[in-house]
Amino acid sequence: MKIVIDTNVFVSGIFFTGPPYDILEAWRNGRLQPAVSQEIVDEYQSVVDELSKQYPAIDTMPILDIVSKNTKIIMAPSLSEPVCIDPDDDKFIACAIAAHAKLS
Repeated sequence: MKIVIDTNVFVSGIFFTGPPYDILEAWRNGRLQPAVSQEIVDEYQSVVDELSKQYPAIDTMPILDIVSKNTKIIMAPSLSEPVCIDPDDDKFIACAIAAHAKLS
């Protein structure tokens, strides 16, 4: 299954329990393979770095290792025009299109 994980889901899975945590666990255990672009990886890293300053007791390295070692980076060209209310989110749509992920 090809999925694209929004940064909010990614960060929630690191810092909290519930469905976002379950998604990251499935990724960690090889039950799913997210599609990510370099832009998405960079955003994950940036947001996690900021939150790690606020929550220093949380070890973010295991999940960041998964991102860097167990992920194939998708070459996702920019969209020809913005499609999301927040243009920063267009990178997730572009990645899903490039990965041929299905909408469900």
